[in-house]
Amino acid sequence: MNGIENGSRPSIVIAYHSGWGHTEVLAEAVAEGARLANARTTVVAVDRITQDDWDALDSSDGIVFGSPTYLGDVSAAFKTFAEATSRRCVEGSWQDKVAAGFTNSGAMSGDKLHALMSMTILAAQHHMHWVNLGLVAGWNSGTASPEDMNRLGFWLGAGAQTDTDLPPDAVSRADIRTCAHLGERVARVAAQLRLGQAAPL
Repeated sequence: MNGIENGSRPSIVIAYHSGWGHTEVLAEAVAEGARLANARTTVVAVDRITQDDWDALDSSDGIVFGSPTYLGDVSAAFKTFAEATSRRCVEGSWQDKVAAGFTNSGAMSGDKLHALMSMTILAAQHHMHWVNLGLVAGWNSGTASPEDMNRLGFWLGAGAQTDTDLPPDAVSRADIRTCAHLGERVARVAAQLRLGQAAPL
């Protein structure tokens, strides 16, 4: 992965909730992908959020949202975080930041798309710019493999699957690579937007 020039180095925050540790593994993968693209990264567990975390979110160039999918939507803890952003929504504090999302569930589908859509709507209400996954579907032919990136075939964001009775170190390596790709992509889009905003009209 080629790094971003220092002059356009963006700040990316990964704001996530993880019930059993699986989504936390993916959050760290998103952060690593963004770091490999030379972004400054902060990982924020939204159920333990501090004022320093809020400051990092407010001063960032981009936010990547992450949540497990529970009963077809984001977790209650992530929803609590989302609702706590309402003042920022009204004031436009996050306007024109980039945004993206990732989610994990025990089922292959698990209605993860609905969780990603909830994150997308949250970003839209903040007037943010949503970044899609930017990968073709993997594992969709006789010559493909469950080790392919985007093995579950999502486009809106990164979708992952982990068996519910397995520990966090059982998270699919393909899903980890997919989330790292998302982090890199968000960092690059954020850097491009910074350069565009600095250019004379």
